[in-house]
Amino acid sequence: QVQLVESGGGLVQAGGSLKLYCAASGSVRNFNTMGWYRQAPGKQRELVATITWSDMTNYADSVKGRATISRDNAKITVILQMNSLKPEDTAVYYCNANAVVGLKWEDYWGRGTQVTVSS
Repeated sequence: QVQLVESGGGLVQAGGSLKLYCAASGSVRNFNTMGWYRQAPGKQRELVATITWSDMTNYADSVKGRATISRDNAKITVILQMNSLKPEDTAVYYCNANAVVGLKWEDYWGRGTQVTVSS
């Protein structure tokens, strides 16, 4: 059993910054890729940023230059720093992690944290 718990969301003015945290707990520790996705009202969930075990990162074009994703040394906490926030960044942000468990590829999701950017 794996739990991903997000924190750090909230209300911020346009141009401001936020740091989102996702802590993993449970029986799995060796996550391959961890990342953040977001879903705005009426829209599909989309990728924000991911980071692999070897710290290779990938960002959505919409956040490149404004977001930085990182993992802690234990590789079970993933952090998303977002700067120069825009109203269009408003969404529920979900943490994601995947790992090979036994012979299966498992995908885990957090419950999400709301980010609201006011203009």
